[in-house]
Amino acid sequence: MSAKLELLSRNLQKHLGGRIAGMQTALGEITVDVDAALYPDVMPTLRDEPELAFEQMIDLCGVDYSTYGDGRWQGRRFAVVVHLLSIARNWRVRVRCFAPDDDFPAVPSIVPVWNSANWFEREAFDLFGIVFPGHDDLRRLLTDYGFIGHPFRKDFPVSGHVEMRYDPEQQRVVYQPVTIEPREMTPRIIREKNYGDVENG
Repeated sequence: MSAKLELLSRNLQKHLGGRIAGMQTALGEITVDVDAALYPDVMPTLRDEPELAFEQMIDLCGVDYSTYGDGRWQGRRFAVVVHLLSIARNWRVRVRCFAPDDDFPAVPSIVPVWNSANWFEREAFDLFGIVFPGHDDLRRLLTDYGFIGHPFRKDFPVSGHVEMRYDPEQQRVVYQPVTIEPREMTPRIIREKNYGDVENG
């Protein structure tokens, strides 16, 4: 671990202490796990503490761990992962917060801390179904108004639930159940005996 990462790790432990549920270092980056109940308290500390100074939120996304590790994952299903940048100190940290309820995933909004989180949280809500209490305009961002489900969840069908088409009789776009037959998407690799043998054609 570099001297800069060691200093960041010490500063995180110093100012977050028992609020850290876990901390890992991999590929030159630190990931801090935080419980959902402490998440609204931890994030302003990361921004406002001069020895941390993470003034910029550069990314926020949802993650569905249901098939992680070929199904060997035993923890919570949904998490919110936030990437923070300190321009003043030239370092980054990743904060991961698991939603405590897999059936109704919810993680507090950090829009009051970094207003740039607005659209990122809307995207995570739209694609993963993660709710952000405290967000004052939580609605779909990328899918249609009547869209059913959350397309980045691992159990969402590849073909979707409905398809749309233009109906000339009604002179408008209509939705109908998917008409595509489900099929297995396993690639087949064929290796013939003389494949690639230029002399034998």
